[in-house]
Amino acid sequence: MSHPHPDLTLPPPLPDGGLRVVPLGGLGEVGRNMAVLEYGGRLLVIDCGVLFPEDNQPGVDLILPDFDYIRDRLDDIDAIVLTHGHEDHIGAVPYLLRLRRDIPLVGSQLTLAFVEAKLKEHRITPLTLAVREGQVEKLGAFECEFVAVNHSIPDALAVAVRTPAGTVLHTGDFKMDQLPLDGRITDLRAFARLGEQGVDLFMVDSTNAEVPGFVTPEREIGPVLDQVFAESTGRVVVASFASHVHRVQQVIDAAVANERKVALVGRSMVRNMGIAAELGYLRVPDGVLVDQKQIEKLADDRVVLMCTGSQGEPMAALSRIANGDHKVSVGPGDTVVLASSLIPGNENAVFRVINGLMRLGARVVHSGNAKVHVSGHASAGELLYCYNILRPRNVMPVHGEVRHLIANAALAVRTGVPADRVVLAEDGVVVDLVDGRASVVGAVPCGYVYVDGSSVGELTEAELKDRRILGDEGFVSIFAVVSSADGKVLAGPQIHARGVAEQDDVFDGVLPDLTAALEEAVRGGATDKQQLQQVMRRVVGRFVSNKLRRRPMIIPVVVEA
Repeated sequence: MSHPHPDLTLPPPLPDGGLRVVPLGGLGEVGRNMAVLEYGGRLLVIDCGVLFPEDNQPGVDLILPDFDYIRDRLDDIDAIVLTHGHEDHIGAVPYLLRLRRDIPLVGSQLTLAFVEAKLKEHRITPLTLAVREGQVEKLGAFECEFVAVNHSIPDALAVAVRTPAGTVLHTGDFKMDQLPLDGRITDLRAFARLGEQGVDLFMVDSTNAEVPGFVTPEREIGPVLDQVFAESTGRVVVASFASHVHRVQQVIDAAVANERKVALVGRSMVRNMGIAAELGYLRVPDGVLVDQKQIEKLADDRVVLMCTGSQGEPMAALSRIANGDHKVSVGPGDTVVLASSLIPGNENAVFRVINGLMRLGARVVHSGNAKVHVSGHASAGELLYCYNILRPRNVMPVHGEVRHLIANAALAVRTGVPADRVVLAEDGVVVDLVDGRASVVGAVPCGYVYVDGSSVGELTEAELKDRRILGDEGFVSIFAVVSSADGKVLAGPQIHARGVAEQDDVFDGVLPDLTAALEEAVRGGATDKQQLQQVMRRVVGRFVSNKLRRRPMIIPVVVEA
């Protein structure tokens, strides 16, 4: 297996007749999935998603793929192919289209509907091409065949990309549920046919590669939800992803069976389910859905609230309910169902929400204590089936943390794929398919791009570090007026602190040392304000470290008079 290496240099020019694959996100993390394929000077983008921030990224709203690699080649992009409608695959599309608005978007009906609703908020009207499984489209230099795959959202597609350099099969996110709610299974017959024709590079979902066996069918969740609803004497609140149409369908079915009304809570949930119902992907019997404002008029045992926030997102509906900061409230007798699995990195946020809800008296049902969620990603047993059916010439695990990619690579080798034909890459690592062999040839810069309010890409790692210090260690400001004539301290020093000590008078002991250090520095020839500020920073920093055992951010200000 070939591994990415920290010493990789920029790749050489792509050889004539070769195909280049550059992942710009999704390899080494669960989120912001994006891959760029290049052939004959033309580019094809597969997915363009976002990553959601963790606790150690304060103030960050979203994390985007790094577009720098393609920023100067936007006119070379023939299309953006979207495998399905989850945020980690479509969420960054508006930010890419800001750079070039007429890049065609290609995807299934539901996927494009979700993207178009998102783009409307950004005031972008896209060029779109809706495709179905079995359809073949020539997208510039690339011939794309779309294959039905089963996932935790309807209308997911794998894409087989054909070029003279070879055929690449990208699964997108998929699993092999044999009894899906919508009857649309992963098309293994198409996989087998593609395998017979020859798959030169198999880019395959790795998220559940460490999990043995097979994913539980979605149908097994329905009876569990039905039982939870039947046992609940108060309100039922169910949280899931705003795009999980299948789960919302099961909640609606369980509500109907238990004579409850359903209210959708959260802007994205209302928007997405409205789209899904309008296009026929969500079946809602008349009179079941009610507006959130009406629930106060209904008895608690006749209400189900379907909301966002299953990953503990601080601004999502469920977190605000847990904090008592939402119109919807829960208490003793109420039941909250977290109908999703934990995305790695979100554990602490989710447990905080669970604890907050239980403190309010609610019963919390989650995947740890009941079968209320199954994964949307193929487990090891399903991946083995795929390798054996396809017999790919080269394999490149995608979509997952490093541990998932390595586990997936090991599965490929166990089915007979030669180890030197399995490419382990991370974001930015460049893989070339030349003469039927895939290999790592270099790497391009590929960092995190932070969305912070209205700013995109302006927040740096250094500024993020400052925010962490402010949040963890606090802030100290020092102000002094120094005479430029004789170096005497005319006013101050004054010290103000936030988040460091309960009272500012804790700093009284350092003020004489600070005054003496400033006057000594001036007598020693220090005339520059920056030099004097450094003196103040050193004296106060040493004092705070020794006395308070803290390392706050220190901002010294010197005014000359």
